[in-house]
Amino acid sequence: MKNILITICARGGSKGIPGKNIKIMNGRPLIAYTIETALKYSKLHNVQIGLSTDSIDIKNTAEEFGIKTDYVRSADLATDSAGKLPVIKDVMLYHEKINNITFDFVIDLDITSPLRTIEDLESALNILIANEEAVNLFSVSKAHRNPYFNMVEEQPGGFYYLVKSGNFLTRQSSPKVYDLNASFYIFKRNFFEMYNSAMTPKSIIYEVPHVCFDLDEPLDFEFLEFLLKNKKLNFEL
Repeated sequence: MKNILITICARGGSKGIPGKNIKIMNGRPLIAYTIETALKYSKLHNVQIGLSTDSIDIKNTAEEFGIKTDYVRSADLATDSAGKLPVIKDVMLYHEKINNITFDFVIDLDITSPLRTIEDLESALNILIANEEAVNLFSVSKAHRNPYFNMVEEQPGGFYYLVKSGNFLTRQSSPKVYDLNASFYIFKRNFFEMYNSAMTPKSIIYEVPHVCFDLDEPLDFEFLEFLLKNKKLNFEL
């Protein structure tokens, strides 16, 4: 049986949506949706759940919904400039040490992109297991814009041109691209000994087959709450 760690990383500060990790979303703190998924998944596999936060309010809220931890994120990993991978690795090493085990996989669930299902996680993990060369996998959604066809960037001299060059007459004929929806990342254990970026030459994707997006701005939060309140999702969280 595979040893799996689910990480839930929740920094206290948030500029885009203040207090978003525990902001009430359709009657529950946002973090509760991710905790619920993690707990459901833990009943199917040999899973531990690691919460990484620098906020006592987040820690207390997580405990109300079933996740208790003695781990405390260090100050240097709680700054605006701290990357997420060092945060994940630190909490992983903590749980490996206190349990005297080595995890086979680490699944990071992002609180601000909660539109995921157990089926998504099961399918994604199987895809990664089946690919012996791949070191990690991340969730994506079908992109509505395409850098080969309808996205531009500034060129030297101040003029603008397509982000990627290609002779394509329609968006449908251009190479397929995806949006990172940030919902989850799955890492093989050896990834953390080899890379310091989630984008590697041996990364693969799982295309989420339903609506899935990250909450970056207050309007995103309101939109997701509308979907939940009015039962507009065509799947069960």
